[in-house]
Amino acid sequence: MSRTVIRGGLVITASDEMHADVLIEDGRVVALAASGTPTAESWTAERTIDAAGKYVIPGGVDAHTHMELPFGGTFASDTFETGTRAAAWGGTTTIVDFAVQSIGHSLREGLDAWNAKADGQCAIDYAFHMIVSDVNQDTLKEMDLLVQEGVTSFKQFMAYPGVFYSDDGQILRAMQRSAENGGLIMMHAENGIAIDVLVEQALARGETAPRFHGEVRKALLEAEATHRAIKLAQVAGAPLYVVHVSAQEAVAELARARDEGLNVFGETCPQYLFLSTDNLAEPDFEGSKYVCSTPLRPREHQAALWRGLRTNDLQVVSTDHCPFCFVGQKELGRGDFSKIPNGLPGVENRMDLLHQAVVDGHLSRRRWIEIACATPARMFGLYPKKGTIAPGADADIVIYDPHAEQVMSVETHHMNVDYSAYEGKRVTGRVETVLSRGEPVITEREFTGRAGHGVYTPRSTCQYLL
Repeated sequence: MSRTVIRGGLVITASDEMHADVLIEDGRVVALAASGTPTAESWTAERTIDAAGKYVIPGGVDAHTHMELPFGGTFASDTFETGTRAAAWGGTTTIVDFAVQSIGHSLREGLDAWNAKADGQCAIDYAFHMIVSDVNQDTLKEMDLLVQEGVTSFKQFMAYPGVFYSDDGQILRAMQRSAENGGLIMMHAENGIAIDVLVEQALARGETAPRFHGEVRKALLEAEATHRAIKLAQVAGAPLYVVHVSAQEAVAELARARDEGLNVFGETCPQYLFLSTDNLAEPDFEGSKYVCSTPLRPREHQAALWRGLRTNDLQVVSTDHCPFCFVGQKELGRGDFSKIPNGLPGVENRMDLLHQAVVDGHLSRRRWIEIACATPARMFGLYPKKGTIAPGADADIVIYDPHAEQVMSVETHHMNVDYSAYEGKRVTGRVETVLSRGEPVITEREFTGRAGHGVYTPRSTCQYLL
């Protein structure tokens, strides 16, 4: 039996803050006790971690990553090995990645392919959502089987016609099935049919630079698709989770639905909270580094996103980590913004950026943990195994120095990509030590983990429904 004690830190969960010691046995939390009390003082262990002056927080749960995703004739540049190592450096101890069903193939084939990519490669624990690209009777039956196996969420796209796109009828059928089997439909809500018209028109006018990616993917078309997805889910009697919400008009649609008592949820990402169309407009094709979908918005949208996070109209911050190198990948779109691979690196930056939001007064400490750890775990059936520090939970724990200062840079990050979306940004707070199921993955700013430590984690259904 291996035992670890974490002493003297401020333990922060979504519901509580207390100066407490944490006792870990065989990869799980077995007890917490107020620091300095006889109970805590009586604990002995092979490993003692001094957390005095530090935060002791649950490992982050990033419910939206794309390792090795094929897109636009290339692949996301992080493998499951490099991407999960970078996640650990950033204080994230669980990712939920997306297995992809290709048109004409089964869900099972897609899931098997992603299991093969991840198996034995991950430094932290992982699970899968399933991208449903081809809705038919066989697919619908497979959805039932996957839910029973612990793949309990299914992503559909109102964008990307000819690639991932589902029409309203396909979306409705999948939603009806999820209403029966307990699955959760995740929606990329943009009107892809209308966007393709605007892309064609922009290119015909000679508008080819990266900034036009943001101009054609209009906020109103995100709002319209969000509204339509909500109404389809309402018809189906199914819950809905809208991914990477970027526009204030889309937040308003979610807020209205939630005010009506619907099981409708929203996720946003750090890039929408900290970056803007100013980045897309950077000269010399530098703007291509910031091409993602939904796109970055003008800065005035950020206030609505922060407000949504405070009011719980937005529940989760994930990264949509989907990195493509500037050299050789983003450059595929020189002369045609529609050919720039869509995606940003961020799995390593999320916890630090959200702590900076605490420093800046946008969020409380407990809300930081709620949107980055506890709620994603609850939303996707991982709680209380993940997302909290409590007896019985996996000992996925981060010792976080709230006073350390750092400058984000490609020179110091661990993601396998040749630029940082936050180059030069100064933040306060830094990960010091990370435990995954009680095993040190990061030890005082050194990587001590290994590929293959992370295990596949089946999930129960959504634990966040009204």
